[in-house]
Amino acid sequence: MSYKFNPCELADFARFYGFHYDNCDPETLIRDCLNDMERGLRGLPSDLPMRPSYISPGKQILPGKTLLALDAGGTNLRAVLVKVDTEGKIRPGETRRAPMPGTQGRISAKAFFNKIADMVIPLLEAAGSIDGIGFCFSYSIDITEDADGILVDCAKEVDIPEVIGKHIGAGLREALEEQGFKVSRQIVLLNDTVATLLSGLAVCSETGGSIDESIIGFILGTGSNIAYLEKSIPKINFYSESSPQIINTETCNFCSRFRGYLDKDFDATTMRPGTYPQDKACSGAYLGPFTLFALKQAVKDKVISFRRSEDILALPTLVTNDCNAFLKNPLPTGPLGSLFDQDERDALAGVLYLAQIITERAALLSAAVVAATVERMDEGNNPFAPVRIAIEGSTYKLYKGMREAFDARLHTMLNRKKPRSYIISSLENASLFGAAMAALLK
Repeated sequence: MSYKFNPCELADFARFYGFHYDNCDPETLIRDCLNDMERGLRGLPSDLPMRPSYISPGKQILPGKTLLALDAGGTNLRAVLVKVDTEGKIRPGETRRAPMPGTQGRISAKAFFNKIADMVIPLLEAAGSIDGIGFCFSYSIDITEDADGILVDCAKEVDIPEVIGKHIGAGLREALEEQGFKVSRQIVLLNDTVATLLSGLAVCSETGGSIDESIIGFILGTGSNIAYLEKSIPKINFYSESSPQIINTETCNFCSRFRGYLDKDFDATTMRPGTYPQDKACSGAYLGPFTLFALKQAVKDKVISFRRSEDILALPTLVTNDCNAFLKNPLPTGPLGSLFDQDERDALAGVLYLAQIITERAALLSAAVVAATVERMDEGNNPFAPVRIAIEGSTYKLYKGMREAFDARLHTMLNRKKPRSYIISSLENASLFGAAMAALLK
């Protein structure tokens, strides 16, 4: 083959189609995100809904409590009994798992809540009595003032149309009572990003840190989002210097002014065009498919060529796990690597180079919304006190090059004006720990 790896040509190709990271100005991204945050808090038109959680984590964690923590994710429903020991540390018991109701075919609202009740009743029987129930519901929900949650929308793989518009906590309570279990305690609903922040508070407490306003929950996994503590939410007339409330920003909706031609063309091919622009550039649900989309354009424009170039155009999709496996070990295996012969190293290098540009941009955009959140929190606070960034998500932890690129970008952004102290805590099982914390705090 005559193709020779030409990084300058590939970089120009990425710039022309608008997905090169150096098309993005970090300072402008941060300023735009801050403006959207302020508008969302005031109830004005904004990319960011800035959803209140009605949870203010100012209470002391009392020992001796027994809690039920639930986590409804994309694939599984998990439940665990959690105890708070004499030192105030959260000790989970054995986790029960079941397929998320609705992932195996459409079910009614009654069947949905009954399936959850069937899972938790053995735990309630084992506990005898509980001091609270926290339910992390990782779908689009509007939290009410009594900390219940109304389902706004659901992913396609969970087929529960009758549940949309219903109160999740009230529905579960009714299902439990129909089976003879009267729940006297509140069922607290929360988003997975809010749970990540609360889990970070638990880590902060256990490692000797101070529980204060300086903490952010950040998810970079299948989707992306940020939660933080806010003192002023004008749209619900909330103002509190001493007991700020957790805000679910929904930064997956942030729309960068630096989106390019290819971003918009790719968006048109997705199941929900016009939604989640930040996710479609950054998150695990889209990194693989967008990388394939860019590679197909590169083949069409002949900036990358190899013997089986045309075959890449026939690939229906490239899931992010397969893309990640290829980036880690670009041998001739898997749906992408198998298209290359052993002597086509230049073409392989070209594919890897474009994929790294996409990863770097994803890291930059992700770091920008985190940096904007830190800047928002610094207003009225001590900007020299360390801020803890509690991170959950497989894209951050496992995707080739993402963690290193994100950490480097965030450091540069947070220190661009003056040194800014921060701590990154990578968490496990944040949804369950956060759900337990929410039950303790309400």
